[in-house]
Formats: sequence, C-alpha cells, structure tokens
Amino acid sequence: MKVSDERPLKRAGLALTALGLGTAPLGGLYAPVPLADARATLDAALAAGIRHVDTAPMYGLGRAEHLVGERLREADPAGFVVSTKVGRLMGIERPGRPLPPEAARNAFDSGWHNGLSFREIFDYSYDAILRSYDDSRQRTGLSKLDLLFVHDIGRVTHGEAHAHHWNALTRGGGFRALAELRAAGLIAGFGLGVNETGAIAEAMEETDLDVCLLAGRYTLLDGSAAQALLPKALARDVALVMGGVLNSGILAAAGPGRRTYDYVDAPPAILAKAEALEAECRAFGVPLPAAALQFPLRHPATANVVVGARSAAELRQAVAWFEQPIPDGLWRSLEDKGLIAAP
Repeated sequence: MKVSDERPLKRAGLALTALGLGTAPLGGLYAPVPLADARATLDAALAAGIRHVDTAPMYGLGRAEHLVGERLREADPAGFVVSTKVGRLMGIERPGRPLPPEAARNAFDSGWHNGLSFREIFDYSYDAILRSYDDSRQRTGLSKLDLLFVHDIGRVTHGEAHAHHWNALTRGGGFRALAELRAAGLIAGFGLGVNETGAIAEAMEETDLDVCLLAGRYTLLDGSAAQALLPKALARDVALVMGGVLNSGILAAAGPGRRTYDYVDAPPAILAKAEALEAECRAFGVPLPAAALQFPLRHPATANVVVGARSAAELRQAVAWFEQPIPDGLWRSLEDKGLIAAP
C-alpha cells in the first residue's frame, strides 16, 4: 500500500489519499512545536504524496489552521483535500461580550503548548456553524474547504450538556447550515469528527452524512466500532476517516514506561493487550506502529487513516510504517488469538 493511493468518497465526489495528515500536534498537543518544525512537517507530508490534510479550530486554538493555510495557499488547491471542523468558536472577552462559563476544556482536550490567545466556545447552532465556516476560511485563507466535521458532539464529551448541544445541531439548524453549504457547492461533504461511535450512528438518522472522522474506536486496541458502526456506515455509503489509530501514543512506541491511551495514562488491561500485540508483531518482524496504521484499512468502510506528527522525521517514519509490507499471517494470527476481529 502506498500513501498516495487514492480512495473515493462516493457521496462527496472526492478521493482521499490512503494516508492523511492530522494537525493536532502542530497546535501543540502534549508538547510545543516550533514554527520551523511545523512548516517542515507539512512540507514532508506533501513530499511523501499526502494530499489530505485534516485540521480544526481547536488545534492550538487556531494555530493549526493558520499553519495549514500558509502552506497550502502556495500549492495548487485543486490537488488537495482539506477537512476542518465546526462546533467550537474561538472567543475573546471584550467589553459587552463576556465569555460564557462553559468556555472551558472538555475531557478530550489536554491543552495546547502553542495555543493562541483564544478560548473555545461550544456552539452547534445554525448561525455558529456558518460563522465557524467563515472563520476557518479566514484563518486558512484558502479558496475552498472540502469537508466539514462536527467536532466532539456526544455524551462522553459533553455530559449533562449533551442534550442542549444535540438539540442545537439537530433542531436548532446546525445540520441545516451544513446542508446549505453543501448545496451551494461551498463544501463537498460533511459529517461528524468524534471519539464516539454512538454519535455517528445517531446522526445518520438525522441527516445525510457523507463522511465522518472517527478517532480511536477502530484500532488494534479498541475495535468497538466494528459491530457498533462500520456495517451501518458501509450500508449507507458513509465513508469513515480513521484517526487516533495509535490511541494517543500507546501503539506508537514499544517497551516499558509511561504510555498514553485515549489522552490519559493507560490502565493495566490496555498495557497488557498492547504488550501482547507488540510480541505478536515482533514474531512476524513487523513494527507495532506499522500494524496499527494499516489495520483500519482492512475494513471496506474505511476511507483513509490520518496520522499526526510533530516533525519531518516523525512524518517520514509514519510513512515508512504505513508502506511497510505486512504478511497476511500476522493478521490471521492476531485474529486466531482473539487480539483483533476479522474485518
């Protein structure tokens, strides 16, 4: 498999490269990323043949979108697919406009070391979705944005506030705003960008989704989407972009030491499974991260995989893992031992 292999999105009329670049690290997720390193990472992705770049207002509170726009404005926009997200507005306090008390981090936000001086405000209403689209166009300066993902809508993220936000999206016009942007040709398609399979399944009953980004739920460690979502998405031609396939770090590095799973320290059961996966991969001469990056593409519902990097070296290593041949025997062995399910 090659990074540059194209995979079609039936509903959106686009094709994604098999590997996409996720830009959360460029916003300073877990560690600061100097400007020179961020620019070099984007350059390395383009040099490797990656033509799908995924970003979000959340990433660095605007920083990642600025970086993506700076780099891609110098390239031919027709040659790239850019996805970003809606559902968070970047706010500042000023006279006459105090920020609401809910302008705070959520459970999946670990903070941004390179973050700009804004605070995020969750808003999934009609007006907010359109404003978010406008703001992203201004931050990136790009002539087009191809895909919009409704970011972090779900019960796990919002807890008691979920019903309020879901109502804004479904009854308050959030989905209607996205459908209008699509009908006007301003975007090719939309969906959700979440960590929760249930949110995507419920959204399919509310509107016609084109493609969704699912983070961390169809991986070597967490196959919960296999039955809960993938068959339904495949039946409805809703393509899935798989993010978080390294489960926020635990599948990226071998050996002992502190390892992060779903943005927190990994519990013992997850550490044990990661070690079992690593041992099985080692027996077949395959690096664990190579298997982790390629695993989601075994299922036909998967459109592509997005991976983040903090440097050009990290990006090139991810490309090497992604393109490394993996014997069918490894997948069969993992299935036989109950470590993964068959696609």
